[in-house]
Amino acid sequence: MAELDRTDLKILRALADDGRLSWRDLAQKIGLSLTPTLRRVRRLEEEHYIQGYFARLDEQRLSGAMSVFVSVTLEKQTGDYLARFEESIVHAPQVMSCFQMTGDADYMLRVVVKDLAAYQAFLTNTLTQIPGVAGIKSAFALKSVMLRSAPPI
Repeated sequence: MAELDRTDLKILRALADDGRLSWRDLAQKIGLSLTPTLRRVRRLEEEHYIQGYFARLDEQRLSGAMSVFVSVTLEKQTGDYLARFEESIVHAPQVMSCFQMTGDADYMLRVVVKDLAAYQAFLTNTLTQIPGVAGIKSAFALKSVMLRSAPPI
């Protein structure tokens, strides 16, 4: 963050709020002319502060309203078991995020499905079919309180 000045932060906030801003609107919003704005945006992209532009899709309408946090424990924590799990889980469309963890579980997944039957099908047909999976614990989200699209800056 030390490399970013106030104008860079304004650019990041504006694009996090609306990635479809035209360059002219962005320049006007941050108080610079077009050329310096474009130069700064390109630098922020090259330095990977901006990693891409995307549309925020309605997860509930497209995938379902049920979010499940799933702790997965593997039989062994060796490189081949970890790699096999990671290679398999990225192909499951129900998995919205996957994190390797410390503590009791090896991985934490956020799974989105339309209902309990869809979650059971995911468990039966996908998760339990991955070689090396030894334990699964599920926690169902009651409601979404906050879901950020970018870190606050």
